[in-house]
Amino acid sequence: MSNTPSNTRVRRTERETTERTSETETESEQNDLACPECAGNLVVDDEHGETVCEDCGLVVEEDSVDRGPEWRAFDATEKNEKSRVGAPTTNTMHDKGLSTNIDWRNKDAYGNSLGSRQREKMQRLRKWNERFRTRDSKERNLKQALGEIDRMASALGLPTNVRETASVIYRRALEEDLLPGRSIEGVSTACVYAAARQAGVPRSLDEIADVSRVEKNEIARTYRYVVRELGLEVQPADPESYVPRFASGLELSDEAEHRARALLQNAKEKGVHSGKSPVGLAAAAVYAAALLTNEKTTQAAVSDVADISEVTIRNRYHELLEAEETLGMA
Repeated sequence: MSNTPSNTRVRRTERETTERTSETETESEQNDLACPECAGNLVVDDEHGETVCEDCGLVVEEDSVDRGPEWRAFDATEKNEKSRVGAPTTNTMHDKGLSTNIDWRNKDAYGNSLGSRQREKMQRLRKWNERFRTRDSKERNLKQALGEIDRMASALGLPTNVRETASVIYRRALEEDLLPGRSIEGVSTACVYAAARQAGVPRSLDEIADVSRVEKNEIARTYRYVVRELGLEVQPADPESYVPRFASGLELSDEAEHRARALLQNAKEKGVHSGKSPVGLAAAAVYAAALLTNEKTTQAAVSDVADISEVTIRNRYHELLEAEETLGMA
């Protein structure tokens, strides 16, 4: 009982010391934010590396560390290239781009060729580095699939955002255990097809099958399975989304492209597009627009660009013109 007052005094002293310390830190923080001459607001000038008072102009601190890009940049590309940080993470690589890559060229930092012993050493390092990058069968599966996605997207001329989306879809399929009983190539092809449609730059099944290692029927079957199991929201392909690519392949003018879009819009109003292949409608609209704008092209040329038969083009061509005539008479 006799120790109670002393313990109370000790706790009170500790509390008072803590309060005084916090008050001192608060005062020092306020002093750091205020000008020592006029107590005005301080502003950090990143361009000149200085801390300056807004009111009196006193330079409080200079030669501060610049944590921005290394050198001057005149556009966004140069700014990204000169940044001190590394490349952003990406879903198109199995390790999201966080691992180390050893260059395949046998040259040193100065561009000089390596000796025979150094070349053998670098070859061994590359081999072990490649082995360590994939820890288990799941990562090896993902690495192979993402390589397939990148190869097919490059062959089809798809943009980077489509490759990222396809990679995310494949990762989800792998996490939800949708791959057993299906080939890696089939699922990765279905992911590319779904991602292209989601991004509004669709490719036909025939185009996808041309760059894939699996058959068209397997692609369609796997695509339906992946969309159903993952609950992907994929809208029906719009024929108008094919028009710019076909018109560019045939080197048609902007006038012909706009005319093709108008033909397809008329077909939608009349319901002609229902149950028809969007690729066939787009190809027929481009062919009809070229004739209506007096630009030289043939059904064979359109067939090559759209990868669809001339018979289909002729059938859809007549249907599009009939729809436009009906709207004009109405």
